[in-house]
Amino acid sequence: MTQRLLKYLLFALLFVVSGAAYASDNEPKVDTLIAVDKVHITAIKQSSALRREAVASSVLSGRTLEMGGVSAVKDVMTDVPNLFMPDYGSRTTSSIYVRGMGTRIDQPVVGMNVDNVMLADKNLYDTELQDIERIEFLRGPQATLYGRNTMGGVINVYTLSPLTYQGVRLRADYGSRNSFRVAASSYNRFKEKFGFSVSAQYSHCDGYWRNSFDNSLCDRENGGNFRTKFQYREGALSIDNTLALSIVDQGGYPYQYIGSPNPEKHREELVGKICYNEPCSYRRVAVSDGLSIRYDFGGCSLASITSYQYMNDNMHIDNDFLPEYYFTLEQRKQQHHFAEELLLRSKEEGKYRWLVGVNGFFKRENMQAPVVFGPTGIDRLILDNINAHSGYDGEYRWGDADGNGADELFLDSRFTTQNIGAAAFHRSDLHLGRWRLSLGLRLDYELVQMLYNTATNTCYTMFPNGADSKPTTRFVNIDNSELLTRGFFEFLPSLSASVDLDDAGRNLLYISASKGYKAGGFNTQMFSEVLQRELQMKMGLYRDIDIEELCAYNPEHSYNVELGGHFATRNGAFTADAALFYIECVDQQLTVFPDENSTGRMMTNAGRTRSFGAELSATARLAKILVLRGSYGYTNAKFRKFVSGGIDYAGNYIPYAPKNSLSLRLMQTVPLRSGWIDRLVLSVGVTGAGRIYWNEANDVSQPFYAMLDASVRFEGARWSVDLWCKNAANSRYDTFYFESMGNRFLQRGKPLSGGLRVMINIL
Repeated sequence: MTQRLLKYLLFALLFVVSGAAYASDNEPKVDTLIAVDKVHITAIKQSSALRREAVASSVLSGRTLEMGGVSAVKDVMTDVPNLFMPDYGSRTTSSIYVRGMGTRIDQPVVGMNVDNVMLADKNLYDTELQDIERIEFLRGPQATLYGRNTMGGVINVYTLSPLTYQGVRLRADYGSRNSFRVAASSYNRFKEKFGFSVSAQYSHCDGYWRNSFDNSLCDRENGGNFRTKFQYREGALSIDNTLALSIVDQGGYPYQYIGSPNPEKHREELVGKICYNEPCSYRRVAVSDGLSIRYDFGGCSLASITSYQYMNDNMHIDNDFLPEYYFTLEQRKQQHHFAEELLLRSKEEGKYRWLVGVNGFFKRENMQAPVVFGPTGIDRLILDNINAHSGYDGEYRWGDADGNGADELFLDSRFTTQNIGAAAFHRSDLHLGRWRLSLGLRLDYELVQMLYNTATNTCYTMFPNGADSKPTTRFVNIDNSELLTRGFFEFLPSLSASVDLDDAGRNLLYISASKGYKAGGFNTQMFSEVLQRELQMKMGLYRDIDIEELCAYNPEHSYNVELGGHFATRNGAFTADAALFYIECVDQQLTVFPDENSTGRMMTNAGRTRSFGAELSATARLAKILVLRGSYGYTNAKFRKFVSGGIDYAGNYIPYAPKNSLSLRLMQTVPLRSGWIDRLVLSVGVTGAGRIYWNEANDVSQPFYAMLDASVRFEGARWSVDLWCKNAANSRYDTFYFESMGNRFLQRGKPLSGGLRVMINIL
């Protein structure tokens, strides 16, 4: 692997440097990847210059994102050290791992804001976005300003403003697997006070992976989004309103069967194949509206952020991923989320600066999650277990004595979940010459309630041994409802100190300590298992079920200590950011499958874990036309205390979080003397991640892998054409692994792909 990585790097250097002979040293400087801090009035909470903050941060500019064809956050995850957002399953699987922390379901470890509005559900994180002005990645707990579920950091996405850009933008892409995207947007400014924009986008992809069961492409996708933005500026008053609609319609879950450790269950004929009999799909419609109002007083400003979000999604999945009819799940969710935040802060001047704020939100979600067992699932997951352990002198069979009702078992689960939260927070900053001291405090309370209803109506027949014995049919009617309630009160402090190393403030060192947390909740995906156990209890197998103990999980808390710095040369030709961190995590939330016969996933608390590591990112102008940009992250995350299934995993690595992340990119901009082409931009990059352990036992893992990408861009005054290629060496790697019902599955990473992108700006 090391030799392969060196080969990629040598190829990258030759590819870029070979074009340097065609450019004269006397050519003027052109735009590069170097990001320069600007005062962005759209950033309401944090400082206008992140490089002046005591936080590990990465900022990707609009030009960088445009050149990379970025339309979703996951497209740039390798450019940020220790950030990992794998692309697997479907767009409902928006898992993010940062510094060894993260989970696949329920609460995220990272918060995400789009135009100052925090997304209410991590299902929305993998959403296509258009005309992105910049993306900010703040790593480490950000609880003082952002509260719950930000213990790994915050991602802030800002889209173009009609007050700073006017014109019409057109975009068309075409690439591998018949993938294409068309987009159009219009930005207008009226009387210097009003700005209005409207944008729309549609995308399609045939898919990369085939289901060998019916030879269909299982990961095809169609999607679209629509956004309008209104902005008003007059004197001290600022008003912004963004209305957005997004639609996703896709297949998914291209999980390959790779075998079973149990020889009796191993299916050699299926090894390496995606083969399931029931269609899988994911559909989502999301609508959001965010209103931001700010008024600047003499020495402070008052801001209000009001938002409403609605999400309706439907996931249909063949939950066994095998060609037999075991069981399927259809999960439908309808979610409403209201949030209001008031923030009063001083201006960014003077020795003492402060902010205070209050926040409240209400989220209500209705979920229907019926599980349907087929004949194979009834026989192998229920009857085999009952007949083996019940002690009955005979045989259980599903349905009545004549076999009616034996083909399917319908387990219905319905939930209404309400989250109500309130918080108050404060931060003080004291500037003493080159020194800056910062103290943050937040009080956060959340009430979680879940009203569940589980039901089934079925029958089974007991066939006793003996020729003269008659079978007995028993009918089972289960209809359970209960309200579960949990409340969480959190005190979230943060403390930091920083010092400028020069008078101009280009170089800074900082140390910080902070606490973060992820909210607790309930395992809705476990209720099919609960209903199955209750059914088996009525048949004489299980004796006791504590639903709250099985389905509830506690908040996760982290304590983070960080030492870092931001550095830059006087002329800005070199910038760098570095950080060392240590994290103690209590009750870390992990996604597990309870046992090999389980039909659901559940969240559990892993006792105690620790994580430490380092991050480095830098950008250097090697010549007037040549720029090198790179980042590296190292994380060592292990269990301190975790016992599951009678096995002690203390000392093992935490699964799904990569130990290393790497990104290197060389970009050469060649000015041309053509009358209609202004410049040629050559870019080549290497990204990599690993090792990634796939389970708590650490006996299955993905070694470090690297991928090569390259692009050639032609730019004119109002247009650009890009030829791009991703995973150019066709590296083989896995993005996901799991075990279910004693079987092992994985998803391969996307192979070699390429395409053409055209953008036109009409002013």
